[in-house]
Amino acid sequence: MSPAATPTPTASVSPAADLSAVKVSDEDTPVVTVETPWAIAKTQSKVLKPGTSAQKVGETATVSINYVGVNGRTGEIFDSSYERGAPASFPLDGLRPGFKLGLQGQQVGSRVVIGVTPEDGYPQGTQDGRIAPGDSLIFVVDILSASFDEATGEPVAPAAGLPAVTLKDGKPEIAIPAGAKAPTELQIQPLIKGTGAPVAADSTVSVKYRSWNFADGALLEDAWQAQAGPLPKLIQGWQKGLVGQPAGSRVLLVVPPAQAYPDGRPSATPSLAPDQTLVYVIDILDVQAAAS
Repeated sequence: MSPAATPTPTASVSPAADLSAVKVSDEDTPVVTVETPWAIAKTQSKVLKPGTSAQKVGETATVSINYVGVNGRTGEIFDSSYERGAPASFPLDGLRPGFKLGLQGQQVGSRVVIGVTPEDGYPQGTQDGRIAPGDSLIFVVDILSASFDEATGEPVAPAAGLPAVTLKDGKPEIAIPAGAKAPTELQIQPLIKGTGAPVAADSTVSVKYRSWNFADGALLEDAWQAQAGPLPKLIQGWQKGLVGQPAGSRVLLVVPPAQAYPDGRPSATPSLAPDQTLVYVIDILDVQAAAS
């Protein structure tokens, strides 16, 4: 939403200190009731129904939510995924400050009400006039899922003979066992077993990863930041190695040349010669089902 060209000032209202005047029905599609005009002095949230998941919304998560937005001045709905009939997915970093503050740290599965000050919402109002400068906003949000910031779950003891994985400055490093020969079959070793949705053959996955050449342990790719792509478009080693692994997992893959880059990558930096076995450490941050 963009700022209105000729905003209309909001009528003066004494901002509330909390959310006690906001009533929310306990229906699948929540109904918000509040005496208007209403405003809030400080952006804040309240859990209406706690979730049962151990996962919480991280600072850089992508969330899948159902929500309704109500203008505190008028009591009117200005946005609703419930009315559209489909949840919405957003990266937290792309949301208005108040919405982000209200969701960050909340438990997945929760229903939350958020009161947002004008400064943390739309301080200049919106072009369609539904929100004027100075309007406080009310959001009721059902948090359906959230991506992980990093692997989170139960550690798994790796099998003997695989590259050893350690962390340095928050990033994985590997050590190839002395005298080890490159395996001819794909090696799949969960290092942390997550609790999220499992990867399917047609999923879009959000990951961060690093890769090395098995022959000398040289780092090839340092992609230790969130990025997403459809699994069917990735190398065969990932397609076979990630299916069934839950979001939140950290997985070690040792990928033979035929399932990676049999012809090498001469134009890459650093370049990769043909017939090289690769080692990947991958954090699976999010799993999204393929669009139907």
